[in-house]
Amino acid sequence: MSATPMGVHVTSLLGLGGFLILWMILFMCAHMLVTLLRNDPLIAWAIGPLGVTTLFLHEPSTLYLLLDAIFPALVSAGVLYIGLFTFVASPIAFPRHSWIEFVVIVGGVLLISSRDLLNLLRDLRYPLWGEARILRSLQFLRASWATIRFTPFGLSYLRDHFGFGPADILQAF
Repeated sequence: MSATPMGVHVTSLLGLGGFLILWMILFMCAHMLVTLLRNDPLIAWAIGPLGVTTLFLHEPSTLYLLLDAIFPALVSAGVLYIGLFTFVASPIAFPRHSWIEFVVIVGGVLLISSRDLLNLLRDLRYPLWGEARILRSLQFLRASWATIRFTPFGLSYLRDHFGFGPADILQAF
């Protein structure tokens, strides 16, 4: 029998809160890094409870969709492993078993990346093009209480393709 305790306990509540915030910030930064690699005209961007969202003119490629789901998940797994299971002072004490590490990391990645994985499956299974994709994205952003800001290109696109300004489109949703 081992002399070490077998339970999971929080060693620092403030450290746990800081770690969770750092984990989410690095996850969102990984998304923004993938978004910066995209070279399409930007229609709008939004800040909401689900983070920062960008709305581009063209349908994203399959490579971009995969990269946008996988890269942040890998960053999340790395942050969880380094923050909880390496020499860094962990805010939570876990028993040292490889299956516990695996379960905690996979569970954390699924928790934070589930929306990305569902969006990936939706976009691969039911792709939308053109105005339909833009309207779906605007409706989702409006329903999530996000603050939507249109770029000058986005304003001209709305007037040319829909005949409305941003206030009219957003009011319709």
